[in-house]
Parts: sequence; C-alpha cells; structure tokens
Amino acid sequence: MIVVLTVAIIGLVAGSLAGGSVRNFERLHVYWWGAAAAGLTLQLVPFDRWLEDDVAVAVLVGSYTLLVAFVWVNRRLPAAPLLLLGLTLNMAVIAFNGGMPVSETAIRAAGGPSGALPAAIDDGKHHLMTSSDVLTPIADVIGLPPPISSVLSIGDVFLYAGIVAFTVIIMRGHFAGNRRPPAWIPMYRGKHLPPERRLPRRSRPEGEPRLAAASSGTSP
Repeated sequence: MIVVLTVAIIGLVAGSLAGGSVRNFERLHVYWWGAAAAGLTLQLVPFDRWLEDDVAVAVLVGSYTLLVAFVWVNRRLPAAPLLLLGLTLNMAVIAFNGGMPVSETAIRAAGGPSGALPAAIDDGKHHLMTSSDVLTPIADVIGLPPPISSVLSIGDVFLYAGIVAFTVIIMRGHFAGNRRPPAWIPMYRGKHLPPERRLPRRSRPEGEPRLAAASSGTSP
C-alpha cells in the first residue's frame, strides 16, 4: 500500500509539473465505485488469519475480479488498458499459484533476508517461489534496491504506470467523457433516466420493410 501511495504522489507531482490541475478531477465521471471500494477492502483485510488458505486465496482472487470489473466498466478513461493489463496479470499468477510467488533473487536485490519473505510482504498473500509454481516470469521477480526496497511483478509495473499516466492525463484535462456502462439486461434502455442519458434506439435501415402489427383474427 505504501508503494501505491508513493506512485499516486508521483503522478500528482508529474501532473503539476506538466501544467495540470487537480480541479480537473471534478469533471471525472466514474461508475461502479462500489466494486472498486469492495475490491480494495478485500485486499487490505488479512483474511488468511481467520480463513483456510484456499478460501483466503479465493477471496483475494475475488477482490481482483471486482477491480478488473471496475476498470472494464470505465475502460474509456485514460490509461485504463494499462490498469486492466496489470490487474489481470497479477490475478492470473495468484489464481494459478494460490498466492503471489516471490523470487528469492528479487528479495536479495531489494535488501531483504535470504530464504525468507520480507516482513512487508509476509502477509499470507505471498510465498517464496518454488519449482512447482507456474507463470513465474510475471510473478514478483523484480527487486528494487534500497531505499525503495520493494519487490514487484510485471503486472505491478503496468499497474503503477497506469496510475501515473491516468493522474497526469486527468490533471491536464486531456480526456473525453466516460459513457454510462451497459445495462444489466440487454433490452433495458434506461427508461427511468432523463432522455439525454438513455441509450439510443436501434434505427431501421433505409429500405428495410416495417414489420406488420399482429392482431388476433385480422390480416395486416
């Protein structure tokens, strides 16, 4: 979480240096905030202390699923592809390995102990990489030396780059509107919404015959 906050601060500083303003966030329309809040909450709560390992991993994968859904619904916003790619890569590694494998080489590069997880990531969601782990090239294999002293995955790199890019682009005001997400039921077009927010009706192509209205016992 400290790394994420640091990345967010870097984005704010970069946006300010690029001539942007945080006031542009007022123009931002984001949908499904609840999915993002629930996903982040599930990431922070140490379920491994109270639940079986398999259940705790399922909850962790579920948290990533919520975050991926949130980004997908808001995929028209800046840097959404980077965020989506980063979250998906991390979710895949965790799902296939029952947690995030961490390379011992990366731990040593980050100044951590040999043969053990650093205290900062010894949270039940990570484990030392073994020969039985899969997708290891996209696991936590990037060690950042002190004073950063952190271990990252390729997914983290995409995710953090997306956070910085998103922040800078929004602060500079270079983004289009974020359209309303699709309806839960395909035939539903938001009839309870104001006319300007409803989905457009399908127009009949020129030359296409109009369907006759069916009536009981009569011909059209």
